[in-house]
Amino acid sequence: MSSAQPPRAVFAMDPVHLPRLFPTPLMARLRQAAEVDPALVVRDFADPAAADALARAEVLITGWGCPRLDERALAAVPGLRAVLHAAGSIRSLVGEALWRRGVAVSSAVTGNAVPVAEYTLAMILLAGKDAFGHRERYRATHAFPSPAETAGIGNLGRRVGVVGASRVGRRLLELLRPYDFEILLYDPYVDAAEAVGLGARPVSLDELLRGSDIVTLHAPDIPETHHMLDRSALALLRDGGVLINTSRGALVDQDALTDELVSGRLSAILDVTEPEPLPAGSPLHTLPNVFLTPHIAGSLGNELERLGRIVVEELERWAQGLAPAHEVRQADLARVA
Repeated sequence: MSSAQPPRAVFAMDPVHLPRLFPTPLMARLRQAAEVDPALVVRDFADPAAADALARAEVLITGWGCPRLDERALAAVPGLRAVLHAAGSIRSLVGEALWRRGVAVSSAVTGNAVPVAEYTLAMILLAGKDAFGHRERYRATHAFPSPAETAGIGNLGRRVGVVGASRVGRRLLELLRPYDFEILLYDPYVDAAEAVGLGARPVSLDELLRGSDIVTLHAPDIPETHHMLDRSALALLRDGGVLINTSRGALVDQDALTDELVSGRLSAILDVTEPEPLPAGSPLHTLPNVFLTPHIAGSLGNELERLGRIVVEELERWAQGLAPAHEVRQADLARVA
């Protein structure tokens, strides 16, 4: 699009996120690029109060809490030409109806990948030092470890297995470059030359599980990856191995993982689980070899502004008739995580 008239846009998300995604200076910039009312944030496409704005809208600025853009929702936005998503994956947001309409879709998933990769890097480094295990033992003994107790720890030459060269996986691979790790990569969409270019050695999933000290998951949640780490796959991990999951809980058979962790054979750093949150009675809440966090790896707090900035830049490009820099196509969804 390129005209003197700015495009008409509508926010569709949980309004609690709006001020963090678009703080005052960024909202002012957005309102220069589009005709949009910050006081109108749609949670229900059947809301009569939003009907007129939706009927005139060319752009939806979506985020967490936006209803799925199915046939019913799209009927309320007949002139829709673009969806700019101020969050990560669009997999749960869009479906065939939107793709059939030929609507351009852009996502801030690359911005959301940054804190996830940073969080994962931090966890890898701490796991290599057995920081969580030492914390538990120090609490119990109030004594420093002996040299014998620290003989097997350290990050020099540690072998890290990355499952999935998604946007998060690729960002993590960049962050891992300065460290003295050996990196293994499993991704069926990445050939050997590309893997080497990413700084990793391409291997099968089984080889990665058998050969890694630390395994970190960054594959998308699609039918092909459901429980990709089942009981037999988890059994391939070496004794004392560490599993990090900042992707989706459904990638792992939760019952099988729980059994491994209760036995003490493995350790885990879990920012996501299945179900989410875990039941109050789950042993993972109290096991000393489990570091459990409440889905915090992705953008939170001041990190949300990064997502809003991406959306504003995309809107400015779209309004000038330029191709989106963060466009997502239907075929991309096999690789986005």
